[in-house]
Amino acid sequence: MTPQHIDFQTDPSRYRHWAVTIDAPVATVTMQVDPAAGLRRGYELKLNSYDLGVDIELHDVVQRLRFEHPEVRAVVLTGGVDKVFCAGANIQMLATSTHAHKVGFCKFTNETRNSIEDATAHSHQTWIAAVNGTAAGGGYELALACDEIVLIDDRSSAVSLPEVPLLAVLPGTGGLTRVVDKRHVRRDRADVFATRTEGMKGAQAVMWGLVDAVHPRSRFEDEVQARALTRAAASDRPVDVTGIALPPLAWTDRGDERRYGHVALRCERGLGAVHITVRAPGTPQPADGAALVAAGADAWLLAACRELDHAFLHLRTNEPELGTWVLRTEGSVAAVLAADDVLRTGSDHWLAREVRLFWARTLRRLDLSARTIVAAVEPGSCFAGTLAELLLAADRSFMLDGTWPDAGGAPATVVLHDGNDGWYPMVNGITRLAARAWGRPPALAAARARFGDALDAVGADEIGLVTFTPDELDWDDEVRLTLEERNSFSPDALTGMEANYRVIGPETMESKIFARLTAWQNWIFQRPNAVGPDGALARFGTGARPTFDRHRV
Repeated sequence: MTPQHIDFQTDPSRYRHWAVTIDAPVATVTMQVDPAAGLRRGYELKLNSYDLGVDIELHDVVQRLRFEHPEVRAVVLTGGVDKVFCAGANIQMLATSTHAHKVGFCKFTNETRNSIEDATAHSHQTWIAAVNGTAAGGGYELALACDEIVLIDDRSSAVSLPEVPLLAVLPGTGGLTRVVDKRHVRRDRADVFATRTEGMKGAQAVMWGLVDAVHPRSRFEDEVQARALTRAAASDRPVDVTGIALPPLAWTDRGDERRYGHVALRCERGLGAVHITVRAPGTPQPADGAALVAAGADAWLLAACRELDHAFLHLRTNEPELGTWVLRTEGSVAAVLAADDVLRTGSDHWLAREVRLFWARTLRRLDLSARTIVAAVEPGSCFAGTLAELLLAADRSFMLDGTWPDAGGAPATVVLHDGNDGWYPMVNGITRLAARAWGRPPALAAARARFGDALDAVGADEIGLVTFTPDELDWDDEVRLTLEERNSFSPDALTGMEANYRVIGPETMESKIFARLTAWQNWIFQRPNAVGPDGALARFGTGARPTFDRHRV
């Protein structure tokens, strides 16, 4: 593995930018960014502006509130700097970052915002933004991720999205989309708002739908608390149970290999590929919610998901030249299916629900990674139930028809169950199984009819689960040729092609945000009007006006 990694793991003892206080059923999350604690040198995080390091901590906050604090039913997000809620992404960080870092930062930040929305919608842990100062750009986008926005009425605090007039870029964390799709602001008013650098405050912000309420400083905290308690009263999260701790993940690096407890990575740099293997549980797993709580973070379903999520983030950020991810599994199909059984209580037990939602978020992170995804199903694989989602996520898949010579044992099988038909929706709101059969209802019906069956290569091919089924004579050559071919193509072209094919069918707010990030923001971040020597990002704060190429293309 290359040196100078960015690690996406942290814990409350290491927070530099966030404070969390809990007075159940409400938690207060306060953003108080340390200006000197940027992820790298060269900029100060003034005015509660943020970089990737700030968002890594916020991601950790969201996860811990869901798993460690089931008693929290509402979360108040507020600022800890006088007259500033959040000034958004740090401009000097953006101006001095590589293109890849800017886009990766925007993607992770979007995923963190989406996890806040997911907590509100599905964990019933409602987030409320208490905007106690100016919220500009990404600061307002942070508030937009919350279900309600309350703005202080102090004659100066405002909300704004000034990226277009000031920086020649777009709000990178879904601001434009959320304003119209989530808050239902009229599009002509949204146009005015996104080109007004000073933003909007007070009663007009309420009238236009940009915030839900404004209150003077004398009543602000009381009004926010009342809203939080009202939302908490409507939640079904338990009030009399203890959450589970999320201890640090452990792994070992040896050359081009990384090993977690249940996940292993092996890099094949000559092919621009990394082999990601998930191992089935080797011991009996919890059969009900109470046992799942007792097992805590050691339960295979949670431990493997945490490791896989961390591995995806690590590979995205620290291994950009490994453009093909080869997904493999090892172990007992029966053990995976038995572990999955506890997730059937997902709507009834708080922790089973959280684990299921975590898998859904991690699988969406896989879908949204700008990498080729290949699945390899061999004897000894366990692509079953939840792990079958890895196969369904693949751009191309291989399943060995038969067994290895002289190895003995049984051929590989794939097993689907009802969880593949609804537990893990993609960003477009449909399942990977439905996406695979999009527009062909008989194909989806045929797959559903085989739920629970141990499908060999012929059976999996018949219902469209795999791309190729070579025998042992052709296996090595076919897989290697695919990896070599993929490594010879333009990664830009592949990213666009894969994104088009993966996210099929209907659109949702979430799918729009990521599609527009991939296409529009990615493109704009490379244009001289934004990042050139005379562009808006370079000229920002200098007093000199940017020079624009006036051609629209």
